Amino acid sequence: MSTIATAKAPRLRADAVRNRERILTAARESFVLHGLDAPLDEIARRAGVGNATLYRHFPDRKTLLLHVLLHVKQQLVDRAEAAMAAEDDPFETLSALVLSAARERVGGLCPLIAGSLDREDPRLLESQRQMREITERVIARAHASGQLRGDVGAGDLLIAIGRLTLPLPGTCGGSEDMALRHLQIFLDGLRTPARSVLPGSARHFEDLEDELR
Repeated sequence: MSTIATAKAPRLRADAVRNRERILTAARESFVLHGLDAPLDEIARRAGVGNATLYRHFPDRKTLLLHVLLHVKQQLVDRAEAAMAAEDDPFETLSALVLSAARERVGGLCPLIAGSLDREDPRLLESQRQMREITERVIARAHASGQLRGDVGAGDLLIAIGRLTLPLPGTCGGSEDMALRHLQIFLDGLRTPARSVLPGSARHFEDLEDELR
């Protein structure tokens, strides 16, 4: 298991770890529902901790934002690695990664945070490297098995996850069941044999990085 968010940090007591996890989960939900200006005292209340506990772990809003994003990516990496170790079917591993991203509210979270953080922060760069690596491994295994249509790249996967898990305006964060439903339809469309010819070409990580420069 990798350690994106806690590298070089002192070891926490079990109760402190639980509090930290609750704060990060509550902050993720609050930011998705209410945006980056979600009140920190409301996040503390949602997490079931006092304001002092929240600030002890995360002294300011920007630090909390960073660690929410690192935590979400770490969860996705860890679950994908576990799925690869436990699951013989490469397409089921791919499906697990996609559906896990929906449960972590990636579509609603990442656009909110992306413009608020230093993209050159070493912790953020390392989390992106790990996420890219595991996604490419999952995609490569699914391609090699012959189950994933060959005209789909890792960039296509990430773009689709982001769009299909993006909350609709006025839905207060949207329905997780609806996002999972649409992602399952998307996953069914990724399977071979391909039933149509896709316009354009497969998108890869390099394409996304070029567009963000």
